[in-house]
Amino acid sequence: MMADSDMPGDASFNSTDEDGLDSLAPTETDQRRMALQNILDAWDEALSDGVSADILATTAIFAALSDMVEAYGEEAVAEMAGGLADRVRQGEFTLNRVMN
Repeated sequence: MMADSDMPGDASFNSTDEDGLDSLAPTETDQRRMALQNILDAWDEALSDGVSADILATTAIFAALSDMVEAYGEEAVAEMAGGLADRVRQGEFTLNRVMN
């Protein structure tokens, strides 16, 4: 049985690893997977509410770019967005691509 002083939230409870990282926090890969699942769930809900896929897609892009501009600034986001055309052409965003 744990002593009262060993409870999470107590100053003596330590959930960090040897690098000082929170060992209970999800990894970046896990966070990306969770984020994508949350977005896909919201996407499906919006479609079922009658929002067209085109409107949903352009709104999602707007929301993502707006948040990125707020976090990184217009120039940094413009540079990143400038490389999107090549990435689209290379199939990076094509989900059901046939590979030969």
